Amino acid sequence: MIALVTNDDGIDSSGLRVLAATAREVGMDLLVAAPRVENSGASASLTILREGGRLAVQDTTLDEIDTLRCVAVESTPAFIVWAAVAGAFGPVPDVVLSGVNHGPNTGQAVLHSGTVGAVLTGANQGLPGVAFSNVAAVPAHLGDGAEVIRQVLSWLVDDAPAPSADPLALNVNLPDLPADKIRGIRPAVLAAFGAVQAHVGGLGEGFVTMTFAAPETSLVAGTDAALLAQGWATVTPLAAPWAVDGVDLAGLVDPRDTVDRPSTGAG
Repeated sequence: MIALVTNDDGIDSSGLRVLAATAREVGMDLLVAAPRVENSGASASLTILREGGRLAVQDTTLDEIDTLRCVAVESTPAFIVWAAVAGAFGPVPDVVLSGVNHGPNTGQAVLHSGTVGAVLTGANQGLPGVAFSNVAAVPAHLGDGAEVIRQVLSWLVDDAPAPSADPLALNVNLPDLPADKIRGIRPAVLAAFGAVQAHVGGLGEGFVTMTFAAPETSLVAGTDAALLAQGWATVTPLAAPWAVDGVDLAGLVDPRDTVDRPSTGAG
């Protein structure tokens, strides 16, 4: 199994090394392609190429970790996945692994995450994937989450459901705790909020002051945010964008239009 290992913290991130090393331990071949600089919050955005359609890449190494190829890319995580599926960096990967992000990717704010955006882009291209994040912006126990990563990747290799029309996309968050303090892995639903909420601090001439703070909302049992606070690692299946049924759009259709149209079709 060839794993594309990427992230949004950049090629020099220690989290990228933890993920790559653990993926090698479970027997995956590694194609490492990560942004040259940090791209946090990039979601699934795509990069504008240089003149002539050029994507700037620079071959590098990932310490002592054995890779098929390791490149720093002048691009966003999602575009890196998109390019990798087209064979831009070598062999086409079988799975996308993203992270380990420094900072949580919890709640509905995963929409904005470059870490998660890479995995959802892979799912849109037919590849399963896992996004990994540590809840601390400056983790003290980054390597201690390796056993959880190992469990998830071993399951992905040996026991995950067979490929389907909707490839598996998982969002995994790790508490920043010593290994013996992590209680295990729990399935979780997304909280209704992210790690922080934005507030308008003031309006000025030509600018708006924005501040960010932890949400004041109480933690809801069973959500990723609540379980992480209790010392659990969490895993949440996600889905790439799809059309949905059940919305009555008849009022938008010209009654003179008699052409049969397909259902919007839920994914």
